[in-house]
Amino acid sequence: MARHARHARDPSPEVRPSAGRPAPRGTAGVAIAPPSRPESRRVRGPERRWWVLGVIGLAQLMVVLDATIVNIALPSAQRDLGFSDGNRQWIVTSYALVFGSLLLLGGRIADLVGRRSVFLTGLVGFAVASAIGGAAPGFEVLVVARALQGMFGALLAPAALSLLTTTFTVPKERAKAFGIYGAIAGTGGAVGLLLGGVLTEYLNWRWCLYVNLLFALVAFAGGARLLSAGAPAHRPKLDVPGTVLVSSGLFCIVFGFSNAGSHQWSSPHTWGFLAAGGVLVAAFAWWQTRAVHPLLPLRVVLDRNRGASYLAMFIAGGGMFGVFLFLTYYLQKTLLYSPVATGLAFIPMVALMIATSMTTTNVLVPRFGAKPVVPLGMGIAAAAMVWMTGLDLTSGYFTHVLPNLLFLGLGLGMVFATVMNLATYGVATRDAGVASAMVTTSQQVGGSIGTALLNTLATGAATSYLAGRPPTPADIARAQLHSYSTAYWWSAGYFALGMLVTVVLYRRGAPRPQRVEEPAPVRA
Repeated sequence: MARHARHARDPSPEVRPSAGRPAPRGTAGVAIAPPSRPESRRVRGPERRWWVLGVIGLAQLMVVLDATIVNIALPSAQRDLGFSDGNRQWIVTSYALVFGSLLLLGGRIADLVGRRSVFLTGLVGFAVASAIGGAAPGFEVLVVARALQGMFGALLAPAALSLLTTTFTVPKERAKAFGIYGAIAGTGGAVGLLLGGVLTEYLNWRWCLYVNLLFALVAFAGGARLLSAGAPAHRPKLDVPGTVLVSSGLFCIVFGFSNAGSHQWSSPHTWGFLAAGGVLVAAFAWWQTRAVHPLLPLRVVLDRNRGASYLAMFIAGGGMFGVFLFLTYYLQKTLLYSPVATGLAFIPMVALMIATSMTTTNVLVPRFGAKPVVPLGMGIAAAAMVWMTGLDLTSGYFTHVLPNLLFLGLGLGMVFATVMNLATYGVATRDAGVASAMVTTSQQVGGSIGTALLNTLATGAATSYLAGRPPTPADIARAQLHSYSTAYWWSAGYFALGMLVTVVLYRRGAPRPQRVEEPAPVRA
């Protein structure tokens, strides 16, 4: 046990063995031993753990809603700053490019430096970048501020999830915590639409960025109070070649799909970047089998349940963000909803997602496991997308839109909390940061690819519909409706693929505690 204690790092900060008693085991079956410098020495007792969850959840909400809150503000920002329609996408893309490409690096930095320090640094940096963006005098400054938000978000998001992973080790508490956290991650986009609508309509678009200062201030005060300074006892070297390969590869992939909306698929700006990204990611995977200190140890992703969870998050992220985008346009452009009314329209779905997430993680997964739950959730979401293709120019909210949203919320609630729980379940404590980063990377890259791909397909569908027709207002309205329907059908295909993948890959039965030995540190 003494030998094990020397090699253990970053154990759950609030669980400590009493004198003369053997060290307890966490949910993942990891033997817990007191480190030389714990990360959260003041987090004692269940009541403190739930306060920690509140702080982590608030930080995660800030990061997730920022992906959609700016969408509502874009028209106003464009009028104010005077940038073109062609440049408009970079307000969103600059954030996604930097955030998605640096997440794995951010997760590994949290493992090496200390999660509390990285978490607080990410909060401060994100707040400063938001302030710069809110005060931006022109387009260029706003793009730079969004990129800085992405960089600090890449530090903040994996540190938050890894803190959750190492704080909640008791099975029942872990299930509740991940139910809440999964609901936040899944509904943050809808909350961003509502908040963005309120701020844009009653204040101005700049407050969609300034509001992050309030989130960051509260989360920083809580984190500084509840988490104590500390760092891992052993600090292996950072995998610099792996960092360069994966960051460049993810950047090229997201950039290539983002270009698909403004360039043809045959353009080198599209397929060239996609091909380069694929080669770089493949080279990264090869390098991880040979690196002394790998950025993403293969033991993290080769576990069957964790691998299935990463794929499920990638697929669900693509389908979900695409839905938010096109349903938002449908409500505002076709049904003529205001920004606030559009945000309010998503609230019932958010409420059902939260309730479903809690029920799934506390009742269904402990009894049946992920294999029936996640595929069923994917299937329900796919059915909701097919149902949504029936929306037309005269559809009513309560009779047509709301049933679709509730059905979708039920399906997504079964997916997100379960996937986030199993994506970090059983991982060695020293790898908690990078395993957590893989979850957010999967969701962010999947969402970026899904949104760009669906946008390209929808634009092509609208153009084909108008070919040979006079551009009358009625035909333009029908073309828009046809483009939304095309996006819904492809989203249904996304979720159907997710159902097939998860039913094949997930193991049968409820997850069982397993012993995960902390590998001894490799000495350079």
